[in-house]
Amino acid sequence: MGSGLFKPCVHPDLRDVFSKMSFGDKIGFLFIHAFDKRNLWHKMPVPIGLLYLNTRRTLLEKYNLLPVGSSHGALFDPKEFLYRTGDGKYNDPHNAEAGSQNTFFGRNMKPVDQKDELMSPDPFVVVTKLLSRREYKDTGKQFNILAAAWIQFMVHDWIDHMEDTKQIEITAPKEVANECPLKSFKFYATKELPTNSDGIKTGYYNVRTAWWDGSAVYGDNEKKAKKIRTYVDGKLVIGDDGLLLHDENGVPLSGDVRNNWVGVSILQALFVKEHNAVCDAIKEEHPNLSDEELYRYARLVTSAVIAKVHTIDWTVELLKTKTMRAAMRANWYGLLGKKIKDTFGHIGGPALGGLVGLKKPNNHGVPYSLTEEFTSVYRMHSLLPSTLKLRDPNGQPDANNSPPYLEDIDIGELVGLKGEEQLSKIGFEKQTLSMGYQACGALELWNYPSFFRDLIPQNLDGTSRSDRIDLAALEVYRDRERSVPRYNEFRRRLFLIPIKSWEDLTSDKDAIEAIRAIYGDDVEKLDLLVGLMAEKKIKGFAISETAFNIFIIMASRRLESDRFFTSDFNEKTYTRKGMQWVKTTEGLRDVINRHYPEITAKWMKSSSAFSVWDADY
Repeated sequence: MGSGLFKPCVHPDLRDVFSKMSFGDKIGFLFIHAFDKRNLWHKMPVPIGLLYLNTRRTLLEKYNLLPVGSSHGALFDPKEFLYRTGDGKYNDPHNAEAGSQNTFFGRNMKPVDQKDELMSPDPFVVVTKLLSRREYKDTGKQFNILAAAWIQFMVHDWIDHMEDTKQIEITAPKEVANECPLKSFKFYATKELPTNSDGIKTGYYNVRTAWWDGSAVYGDNEKKAKKIRTYVDGKLVIGDDGLLLHDENGVPLSGDVRNNWVGVSILQALFVKEHNAVCDAIKEEHPNLSDEELYRYARLVTSAVIAKVHTIDWTVELLKTKTMRAAMRANWYGLLGKKIKDTFGHIGGPALGGLVGLKKPNNHGVPYSLTEEFTSVYRMHSLLPSTLKLRDPNGQPDANNSPPYLEDIDIGELVGLKGEEQLSKIGFEKQTLSMGYQACGALELWNYPSFFRDLIPQNLDGTSRSDRIDLAALEVYRDRERSVPRYNEFRRRLFLIPIKSWEDLTSDKDAIEAIRAIYGDDVEKLDLLVGLMAEKKIKGFAISETAFNIFIIMASRRLESDRFFTSDFNEKTYTRKGMQWVKTTEGLRDVINRHYPEITAKWMKSSSAFSVWDADY
């Protein structure tokens, strides 16, 4: 197809990449581009919206999966590893190391070196003038604090960068120093390593496993896993009060405990109970299985439950539109739907039958990993409010038929080791109920929690460090340090139309004035995090469309690249009881109900545990 013929139809900034596409890709590009220019796809009937999303995903899978490091790994026989290993190895039969601990983050776009612009504009200024919370803004009934905790629970499963031994110190300039909780802070640089391969020459290691393997519960290696196992009937350790146990330093005994807060801790505890319940169910069907066999089966089942909750429950509430509900359920069940899949198994390809249960995994020719850009769009600390309203699960409903209010507690007091102490006094039921009944923060400008700007960070083992950090300023710095393109170039690389002026970004006049005061009229300098918070949102979306485009590609990739969600998603690998367990779980509500039925029966009126619990949907 001659590019010249369609040149007037393509945005000038995207003509170069369009000219290099194949004939079929140009057709697909023109289709999505026509909707993008008019901001229409999410307003169309569901079938057209699904076609748009599938076409966009297909293009992103072809042009936005870039390998970092060697694409060749050791071969192995998958029949010898019908279980998830502690460090994530032996999932991809063609590359034993893919997705495992201490392998490279991939890329969704070529890096943009910003070593000369690490402090331009100054991160302290950016945060103080544009991100730091002024007046708390929430998401209404759509999303609660459990939902905020859930995504942090997932991040503990997926991503964390290896640090260098070199420390960096940045200091707040005089113009904002008096408004900054910390006038300066020290932190470790991200460790940059040579890839020793063609293409991208340096990269960064992920010290967590990239697979959806429940490592937030089980750990990223066998050493961590041993600390939390009872070695009886496959089970994990848990306190009599339903909370995590702790070591002699007060660090919770769980898979990943670095930079934890009580919201993540209760989810870890809940899924320990889920794992142990799966062990009981499978043992009842197979009484002669060993401790190790029960542990392996239960980990597979529990990890699949977590992935399913995220796919068809959490994400559906995050992106609350009819099209996205259909799209996320299609990822799991296919367009034929749950009844057909549960009855007849996987039928047809990924469209009809879904990604889960495909005959073989598909990594689109690029070894599986999570990416630097994926890390960047998951910077969602603004979801947390400043205070938690504690409620009494044992009290009588108030005038609004809600659990009675007790007191406010500063969320900052629920972070780290002091948070674990508080949780032991609050208890699982009260903490969960309170989070369920309170809306989480909105991902917008001027809504980044202040307590994160004076934070005690932790080591990998969960022990506290001596140097406090300004997490908001550090997040702005990290994207630059790791060569993630700034907002406008980020959009171009995703085939999205770039902005020409601040008015293209937002209609908020106060925001435009504040952004201009920091960046002038140079839209190319806008930091990614600021752009994601400022961007006009699609109705029903709690995140920006720019961030959503990384979701489009990576949410599918987490499922279709993993053989335990594709070729080995069957009764032989999971057991009959295990597969039934996954099939009958449709959301976090089901998991809570299994272990705390009195909470759901008495207090959860919403259909999803991630909506505010008194919502009537």
